[in-house]
Amino acid sequence: MTRPAKNAEKGATAPQPPARRPRPALKLSLQLVDARHRGVLARHRVVRWLRAALERPATLTVRVVDGDEGLALNRDFRGQDHATNVLTFPYGDAPTLAADLVLCAPVVEAQAKAQALDLVAHYAHLIVHGTLHAQGFDHERAAEAKRMEARESEILVGLGFADPYPA
Repeated sequence: MTRPAKNAEKGATAPQPPARRPRPALKLSLQLVDARHRGVLARHRVVRWLRAALERPATLTVRVVDGDEGLALNRDFRGQDHATNVLTFPYGDAPTLAADLVLCAPVVEAQAKAQALDLVAHYAHLIVHGTLHAQGFDHERAAEAKRMEARESEILVGLGFADPYPA
């Protein structure tokens, strides 16, 4: 028979790991216009990454595009004449979040290669990053960036990836 610790309150139980929060409902349209990373972006992976970052139910489109579409979208919506890794287009938030995440496959691949990052980990990071943007996170000011990066790190480490912002 085991005896309770001296300081244990009567009827106390051993500490329990934190309860997993319920995963928000997710409706996903996964569009692979540029299909070069189809194996990396298996639906079950994308769903897992999105759900880890979501704080409420969502209807999301994740669209993976080529360089031409990435350039056109970044130019038309951000006024920048180059393709970027991820663009987020939120268009509804109550009670269900609605947004499009657009990832430019050649940019993501080039960044991963240049930074010696695992392609799966880089996609996971960008999908988490875009999902946080859709929920109002931003990184324009230092305090906002710190909050957003901390949340990204927490989510990605929880998913089993390395911290993208190591100290």
